[in-house]
Amino acid sequence: MSGLLRRSPIGLAGVVILALLAVVAVLSYLGLLPYDPVAQHPPARFLAPSGEHLFGTDQFGRDVFSRVAAGVGNSALIAVVAVAFATVVGTLGGLVSGFYRGLADGAIGGVTNVLFAFPPLLLALSLASVLDRNWFTIAVAIAIVYVPIFIRVTRGPVLSLREIEYVKAAVSTGLSRWQIMLRHVLPNITSIIVIQVALSLSWAVLTEASLSFLGLGTPPPAPSLGSMIFEARSLVFVAPWTLIAPGAVVVLLVVGLNLLGDGLRDTLDPRNRGKR
Repeated sequence: MSGLLRRSPIGLAGVVILALLAVVAVLSYLGLLPYDPVAQHPPARFLAPSGEHLFGTDQFGRDVFSRVAAGVGNSALIAVVAVAFATVVGTLGGLVSGFYRGLADGAIGGVTNVLFAFPPLLLALSLASVLDRNWFTIAVAIAIVYVPIFIRVTRGPVLSLREIEYVKAAVSTGLSRWQIMLRHVLPNITSIIVIQVALSLSWAVLTEASLSFLGLGTPPPAPSLGSMIFEARSLVFVAPWTLIAPGAVVVLLVVGLNLLGDGLRDTLDPRNRGKR
């Protein structure tokens, strides 16, 4: 994969951005940053960015850089779990729908159409509001929103592949449908799924930040980029760095994931290979 990404400057730029953010998040997770992201220091309220506090401090004297680093880790964890769940369920659903057709296709297609009828953020808000507030339930709510996308992305290519000669030959050898799907169909749509995963991660990050901004994300005191932006709205004229820092990191995280997705698409799409 690294060799493929080196052929795409866009993808490589995304990898660099994500690698830098990942290093910061890992340092925070391991407790190697100089300040505790939830520890309050009232005498150090509203300190401007400096060598001691890179992103300054907030209204409680908490180090904004440490909170942003922890927020990146929390947002990334939720996004990765949500997209992993959506990928597994959606890909299996798309395989069954496209390969079996008939009643299975109708049932899965009906559920997919119902989920697509709701705006993604509204559906995520509805699900998050009825579930207990913790990082895992937020990830599940986001995953349910993106499952139908993976079903649609997978089903189309499977419909075409099931009519190809080598798949029909595999059927004649006596292999079960699941063996054919896993051995002969799934490997041929892997590149499509990988691209969709990268793009869905950026959407999941935005969805998680939106839920946190609206008060339905990870509960405090765990730092969240969305909740940090919400808390900093009233401080924009007093301590603008408390708003700029988490907002800029959300943008960097989303841009990095989008660049990675674009790079993977340019590299893995067979239609683009002859252009290089």
